[in-house]
Amino acid sequence: MKISLQYVNDMDGHLQAVQLPIAEWNKTLEKLKKQEQALKLKSDLTEAFDQVETLRSSKGKKQTLNEFLNEL
Repeated sequence: MKISLQYVNDMDGHLQAVQLPIAEWNKTLEKLKKQEQALKLKSDLTEAFDQVETLRSSKGKKQTLNEFLNEL
């Protein structure tokens, strides 16, 4: 897919900005949002698995699912 980009330079010819069509910008934002959601899910799952491993290796009394749900 080819995107029509426009480059904006200052008076000295230094690149200052890149412009792209709004439709492409919206597609990019949507992809970014999906990536952020996937990253958040991965982070949450990693934390959950770490907590499970900590619970499995601990030597204290463990709370049952029923006990946990009754606290809610």
